[in-house]
Amino acid sequence: MSILRSNPSDLVLRRALGERGHRFTEQRAAVFRHVSDTTDHPTADEILLSVRDDMPGISLGTVYKSLETLVSCGLAKKVNHADGSARYCCRSDPHHHARCLSCGAVSDVPGRLDDTQVARVRAEADGFRVVGYELELTGYCPECTSQMEDRAPSSIR
Repeated sequence: MSILRSNPSDLVLRRALGERGHRFTEQRAAVFRHVSDTTDHPTADEILLSVRDDMPGISLGTVYKSLETLVSCGLAKKVNHADGSARYCCRSDPHHHARCLSCGAVSDVPGRLDDTQVARVRAEADGFRVVGYELELTGYCPECTSQMEDRAPSSIR
């Protein structure tokens, strides 16, 4: 499907942009569609490579500006990982992120901390005014775990 065709998500995008005084552009729509349609938490570079298939003239700067606009409108979230990469997510339901230390893959983990858990963290924050939280799990994805097990000597398995 061409990203230049109308899409149901365009209505959501148009409304959110309009409410915050931003214009709807095909570039913003293409970036929003890509991030909305994936669970891979892409980087700006990955978005550029995908969107360029249908929009060859788009630049990395335009992708970054589109992402900043989507984040400011609450349509996307910038997920800064400990490895320094910035990835983007359009899910609005409660979830956490799991990042593989080997390949860098990021996946969603459904759920949220309950009020008791958040209260306990607030109490330990020593006067820090907590207004939100993000939970990133780090470890190894199933593929990398399998590869590590395949390489491990049989005496360790």
